[in-house]
Amino acid sequence: MDRTTELSLIREIIGLSEQNSPYLDDQIAHSPISRYASPERFEREQALIFRRKPVVAAQSSELEGPNSFLARSFLGLPLLLTRDAEGAVHAFLNVCRHRGAKLEHSESGCKRVFTCPYHAWSFSNSGDLRSVPHEATGFPDLPRPERGLRRLPCAEAQGFIWIIANPDAADMPDIDTWLCGLEQDFRWMDLSGHRIAEIETVEIKANWKVLIEGGLEAYHFRIAHKDTIAPYFPDNLLTYRQFGPHIRAVLPRRSMPDLRQSKPENWDIRRDANLLYLVTPNVQMLAQQDHVMLFHFEPLAVDLTRIRMATMVPRSSPDTAEMRQHWAKNQKITVTALMEDFVLGEDIQSGFASRGNPSHLFGRFEGALNRFNLTVEEMLAT
Repeated sequence: MDRTTELSLIREIIGLSEQNSPYLDDQIAHSPISRYASPERFEREQALIFRRKPVVAAQSSELEGPNSFLARSFLGLPLLLTRDAEGAVHAFLNVCRHRGAKLEHSESGCKRVFTCPYHAWSFSNSGDLRSVPHEATGFPDLPRPERGLRRLPCAEAQGFIWIIANPDAADMPDIDTWLCGLEQDFRWMDLSGHRIAEIETVEIKANWKVLIEGGLEAYHFRIAHKDTIAPYFPDNLLTYRQFGPHIRAVLPRRSMPDLRQSKPENWDIRRDANLLYLVTPNVQMLAQQDHVMLFHFEPLAVDLTRIRMATMVPRSSPDTAEMRQHWAKNQKITVTALMEDFVLGEDIQSGFASRGNPSHLFGRFEGALNRFNLTVEEMLAT
């Protein structure tokens, strides 16, 4: 984000506050409940969005150092992420190319070579088939280059490891191009210079879009978060912009309208607002004063979503007991507020079967929710 944009966003918030008005789209919108409750629709989203578009698989610091690896289930795939001796990142299916056994059972660690626990076929951390017991007698014509690990398109950019969750997919597109301008904000925040200080995982019985929508409006703050974060934010004040399929929203704190009384050269948007980034389809980030909260969404079923919630902090932040306590406190505050949203999300999901509403109704100050859903519709149509 350049300084001109930063000042413009602050002036926009100050102007809305002076007018005593929320940021308004032109009209209300409707969102059919089939978007959130149809198993057929969910399968189409998996095939046409989550297995076709770039998705974040991990934060870069989770794969720290040469020869490190991560093994996890992600989007229904047994995933093996590796960083080779030169520091390059790779993504493979965690499946032996002999008889399909799971190659690596540890969740993380440091290895140059992975050896199958079934017949001891071994593979390098760059995916090459290294050795086959009794190869000369059992597999005399084995084409080794064709029996390397199944590779997924993969890239490391802006502090994250991105994949296309499909081994038959074409090459990974340029991530900065995919971000449609948000990469400038991510460089401004130095996301590549962040590490994870705190992390926890929850599974919520709600559709992934219901949960993402909860972060795209401030209309609910005064009620849903009345005992947690609501006192720190104006009622129903938020602005947003689209960047291709992605969204940046500004959630001002109560202090931001008071900036009209100070000189613009002293303004700092992260001091007086939270910046919410939706990187479609599976990441939301909340940039706060001294850290960034990461919310990593993994749809498991039409009504079940796994969410990894992490506090990302600058690598330059000292790893002391005092700072660890500070980050743990911040993690707890944010997760407590988010769980209030997630409980409501489960309530919403459980109500779909009643057919109480044929559609959701988005008010003019909930325009970001409609834009998000229209983006999903566009992805399904292409």
